[in-house]
Amino acid sequence: MSRAKKECISFLEKHNVNLDSEIDFEVNGKLHTLSFRYILDTFMMASDESQQLFLTALKKSLKSKGMGVERFFEGMGQLLLMTHLSKNIEI
Repeated sequence: MSRAKKECISFLEKHNVNLDSEIDFEVNGKLHTLSFRYILDTFMMASDESQQLFLTALKKSLKSKGMGVERFFEGMGQLLLMTHLSKNIEI
């Protein structure tokens, strides 16, 4: 497990955030459910620099009055879905 992933998990546990929390997304009438854990695991497969950016953004989200951890994971989940869907588009 990468250092960034360990830090993310530790940070979330410290702030009583359940990694098994889920967010529902509706895309083209189809419901997609992603857990915080899945989103974290997926982003932790990226480069070391990307992992550090994720960790930094996660920490800032908790300090932000308007964002919060749930909104952070909602945004990251949307990004994952958009990336996945764009790779599956036939031109």
